[in-house]
Amino acid sequence: MALIRHALAPGIGDPPDFALERCETQRNLSAQGRQQARALGEAFRERDIEIAAVYSSRWCRSLDTARLLDLGDVVPTPSLDSFFRDRSDADEQTARTRQLIAAWDRQATLVMVTHQVNISALTNSGVGSGDIVVVRPSGDRLDVVGRIR
Repeated sequence: MALIRHALAPGIGDPPDFALERCETQRNLSAQGRQQARALGEAFRERDIEIAAVYSSRWCRSLDTARLLDLGDVVPTPSLDSFFRDRSDADEQTARTRQLIAAWDRQATLVMVTHQVNISALTNSGVGSGDIVVVRPSGDRLDVVGRIR
């Protein structure tokens, strides 16, 4: 499966007036980030990687990344939302994401577009903007088997 940190969206965190339903209040993809997302999707297609599903955080930069990948319908998924600002839900969100992964049938590649904090919680490792962490579920953990930058 592929954990993807949203493509380049300059800055850190979100502005104080952040509102989930209003993209103009959020950090958004730059032109370079939009191109980065398209290129990632093209890399999947060039390799004929079959996609099971594409899940995304509901943050605009993640949804835009997921849509620009153009790998199939994008499912907005609250457990993939960033908990950078408020870590009180981190354990619960991570557990719900693990449940989604556990339900995956492994017949094709599961793609999850999310945030650095979420990927770090799942893999105990960092990730750059637009990077892909390839993982294999192993019991209750995710083993990192590769990285694509």
